[in-house]
Amino acid sequence: MTALHLLLLSLFFTILAVDQCHGACAEVDSDTEAVAGQGFKLGCISCKRRSEVEGSATVEWYFRAKGDADFIHIYTYNENGPTIESDNFMDRVDWNGSKRSNDIQDASIYLLNVTFNDSGTYRCFFNRILFYDNYEYNTVVSKVVHLTVVAKATRGTASIVSEVMMYVSIIGLQVWLLIEMIYCYRKIAAAGEEALREAAFFRSNPPSYSRIPRFEGIV
Repeated sequence: MTALHLLLLSLFFTILAVDQCHGACAEVDSDTEAVAGQGFKLGCISCKRRSEVEGSATVEWYFRAKGDADFIHIYTYNENGPTIESDNFMDRVDWNGSKRSNDIQDASIYLLNVTFNDSGTYRCFFNRILFYDNYEYNTVVSKVVHLTVVAKATRGTASIVSEVMMYVSIIGLQVWLLIEMIYCYRKIAAAGEEALREAAFFRSNPPSYSRIPRFEGIV
């Protein structure tokens, strides 16, 4: 299978994946490592399976610190806007999700000035209402993020693997291009040598017109 065929297949499956996510929403997992003293985005995305159905959602965030047994309510977002529910997060949380719409699918929040006390488990809840012609359907979707706060940023395994795969792909494409160039050069060289042999043959064996039969007396 040629590289062009592989590229077309990759593009085809990418289009299918985008179509299954309805083109505008993809449930990407949140990062899980924050650096103390910096900001951090807590990702929480819940895509509707049928984008043509109208809906409305409210969001609630809960937090359980390491060593604690219970979750505490820290944040609410609804049609009236955001509300910080915990004094420990007062003035440290900004909404980073869907805007200008009650049909929330991205409920991400942004933590300001992260501290080591922010390490723990975060859980967000989507309380969603889907509006059909004759009835309303209520659903609750929850997402969990296990956050670790470190003093200095470290590269994750996924990042290292991605970079290695990128370099492997680049080297592989360069090798493939070199092989194609050598193959084409050999074909062109072979065709040139064949043309030279034919030219040399005709030079050493010119056609004799005396051998051409003549037909006389034919009207």
